[in-house]
Amino acid sequence: MNTKWKSHMGIVLTYLVLLFMVVISIYPILWVIGSSLNPGTSLFSSSLIPQNATLKHYIWLFTSSDSQYVTWYLNTLKIAVINSLISILLTTATAYAFSRYRFIGRKHGLMAFLILQMFPSLMAMVAFYVLLNMVNLLDTHWGLILIYAGGQIPFNTWLVKGFFDTIPRGLDEAAKIDGAGHNTIFFRIMLPLAKPIVAVVALFNFITPMTDFLLPQIILTSSEKQTLAVGLFSFINEQFGKNFTQFAAGAVLIAIPIAVVFIALQRYFISGLTTGATKG
Repeated sequence: MNTKWKSHMGIVLTYLVLLFMVVISIYPILWVIGSSLNPGTSLFSSSLIPQNATLKHYIWLFTSSDSQYVTWYLNTLKIAVINSLISILLTTATAYAFSRYRFIGRKHGLMAFLILQMFPSLMAMVAFYVLLNMVNLLDTHWGLILIYAGGQIPFNTWLVKGFFDTIPRGLDEAAKIDGAGHNTIFFRIMLPLAKPIVAVVALFNFITPMTDFLLPQIILTSSEKQTLAVGLFSFINEQFGKNFTQFAAGAVLIAIPIAVVFIALQRYFISGLTTGATKG
C-alpha cells in the first residue's frame, strides 16, 4: 500500500510540474496577444484579454501608409526560406563528406568546427561588416543570407554527421554494387533516410532570420530592406511614439509562419531511421 501511494504521489508531482511548465510557457504568449488587442498604446491592462478588445492594430499594420510591415514581412520570409534551403544543401553535403569519406585533414576539420562553436557570433560582427562591404554585399539580403548560411555550418555539420553515422554503411555498399554513383547515393539514399535531421536543420535555419535582430540591424541599413525584428523595433522608439500595442500585434504575426513550418515538418521529427530504411 505504501509503495502504491508513493507511485500515485510521483504521478501527481509529475503532472504538477508539467502543468507549471505549461502555465509559465503559455502565459507570456496570451499576455502579448491580449496586449495586441488593447485599444490604447500601452501594454498594461486590467485583464489578460482587454474588455474593449480591438483588431485595429492588426489592420493598421497592413493598411497604413506609415507602416512598412508587409515589406518587412516579405523580406523576412524570403531570407528565411532561401537560408533554410541553402543551409540544408551545405550542411548535408558537408556532413556526408565527413561521415562517409576519409581524407587528409578530416580530423582537423572536425576539430576546427568544434572550436569555432566555442566563440560567440558577436565576436565576428565587425568582420562580417567589413567583409560584406569589401564585396559590395552590404545592405543586401544576399549578404545577410550568406552570413546565416555560412555561420551555421560548424554546428549543423556535427549534428547531421552524427545522424549519418547511424545509417548502416551496407546501404552505400549495396548501392555501389548496383552501379549507383556518389550523387545517387547521397540524394536517393542518404537524404531520404535523414529526413528527421534535415527537418530539424530546416526549422532551425528558418526560425533564425525570423527572430534575429542584431545581425540584420548591422548589415541592412535601408528601411525597405529591413527584416521584421528590426522593423518592429521602430514601433517602440521615438519614430512612432512608443506604440507597444502595434509592436505586440506585429510580434504575434511572426509566429504564424514558424508554426506552419513546424506543423508541416512535425511528422519527420518523430519518424525513425528504421521506417525510412524499409520504405521502397
